[in-house]
Amino acid sequence: MSDLIRAERTLGDFRLTVCTDGTALFDGGAMFGVVPKTLWSRKVQADEQNRIAIGLNCLLVRTGRHNVLIETGFGNKLTSKQREIYGAQQLLPKSLAAAGISPEEIDIVINSHLHWDHCGWNMTGHPDGSVTPTFPNARYFAHRGEVLHGHQQHLRDAVSYVSDNYDPLIKAGQMTLIDKERMAVPEICGGIWVELYPGHTAQTMAIHIESKGEHAVFISDLIPTRHHLDVTWAMGFDLDPIRTIDERKRYFAQALPNHWLTIFPHDHELPMTYLKQDERGRVVPE
Repeated sequence: MSDLIRAERTLGDFRLTVCTDGTALFDGGAMFGVVPKTLWSRKVQADEQNRIAIGLNCLLVRTGRHNVLIETGFGNKLTSKQREIYGAQQLLPKSLAAAGISPEEIDIVINSHLHWDHCGWNMTGHPDGSVTPTFPNARYFAHRGEVLHGHQQHLRDAVSYVSDNYDPLIKAGQMTLIDKERMAVPEICGGIWVELYPGHTAQTMAIHIESKGEHAVFISDLIPTRHHLDVTWAMGFDLDPIRTIDERKRYFAQALPNHWLTIFPHDHELPMTYLKQDERGRVVPE
């Protein structure tokens, strides 16, 4: 698999391609919350600034009728200082091109939540400070609660909510805001629906994908990487880590017996996998 295409497989009649916006450098302690570094460092190596490399996975779903993009990465609107801190690489346009898709061919964009590393390429930034939709022919979907929370600009997470990633789309009528806990994306895209799995944020959504009896779930930041499959290994970024634990248990109770393909948002090396329980009862990649 190439650096630009991180994984690819069929799911029934659908084609799933994990495109990438590159990697980003996030603080290891923030990524693993209260888990001691002596434990998480056995799984992933930190640099001298205690940063670990995470993937910025964006899932392209080709249904045969529509091209659906789930998440849009960090984008190109970070300041030079932010790019230095996070090591943002702005690769999604190149990754989509490697997958044989132009921005104009994307019909639907779904944001699991509106943190800047999940919706940055919703809009493209230009040198004069203006922004335009990266996917001009797409209908965008996000949860209304995420927009409301972003507008409140809480000190806890204000940096993660950049209004240029969503407000221009809402104003133009190009973004549909979801109000429900579970909602099918309109009938133009059968086989894809969203479901709330709160914890990371109050309205973080998982995206279900189903075709011919096969089922995949883009699980978003409920489980950012395979290293977070332990239900207690919640991120410091999670607004409600207790809820994260409960929601992971709820997800596993469905994903394991039903053999769902799990797609992680931030695992650069293993973007998608089936799950199983090992001899000790721990959930691990199959």
